Amino acid sequence: MNIEWLNQLPVYLLVLIRVLAFFTSMPLFSYRNVPAHFKVGLGAFFAFIIVFTLDVPEMNIDSTYILLIFKEMLVGLSIGLIAGIMIYAVQVAGMFLDIALGFLVANVIDPQTGAQSPLMGGFLYTFTLLFLLAVDGHHLILDGIYYSYEFIPIEQLQLPFGEEAVAYHVLESFSTMFMIAFQMAFPIVGCLFLTDVALGMMSRAVPQMNVFVVGLPLKIFAGLPLLAVTIPGFFMAVDHLFDEMFDAMRTLMEMLGGA
Repeated sequence: MNIEWLNQLPVYLLVLIRVLAFFTSMPLFSYRNVPAHFKVGLGAFFAFIIVFTLDVPEMNIDSTYILLIFKEMLVGLSIGLIAGIMIYAVQVAGMFLDIALGFLVANVIDPQTGAQSPLMGGFLYTFTLLFLLAVDGHHLILDGIYYSYEFIPIEQLQLPFGEEAVAYHVLESFSTMFMIAFQMAFPIVGCLFLTDVALGMMSRAVPQMNVFVVGLPLKIFAGLPLLAVTIPGFFMAVDHLFDEMFDAMRTLMEMLGGA
């Protein structure tokens, strides 16, 4: 259906709002070190491509159009947020490691989000983002934005946020995130637990030894080589995390679209 470009302008604005909402909450595109004018420019260009693939009727700017604007914002923010929740499993795994290694007292400011993050969490999160770029995960994220219109049409007015299935899916994504975080941190945390057991036995055998003074450098001395050894397994867990993240995004889009 051929429509004049001027008549397509309201549709283009709706597409632009969803794309920018995606970029606001999605991992990698929403970080502070990505310039704002780059996000807006990429969003405008991407929306310009998407709008010519949509077959929607001519829209008028009225009260229904205002509701569609809020709907598009909610769609972009919610799907980007669930992707961000899944990938923050790496930060949670880093927190588990910091507790075991004794690094939790030294939180650092994450320049990407501006929030405090665990020391090992920031270290592993940087590797995760580089791995995401290496496997072209950012292209899959952009594909998710494009194919979201197949599940949630632009003229759809209502979103089923009040349904039980949507809430259950979000809670299931939370639990999956914590489960993957525990799997990432378990090899090192388990080995350091054995170190704690050995220190407890030594404190009973040699009461004069101060285990608090000896334990902290011993855990660091044992934990860092263990981290280097378990890095390949960490990337296998991150690969599984990406699969879960894209599945969670697709399932949420299907639910919001009423499929």
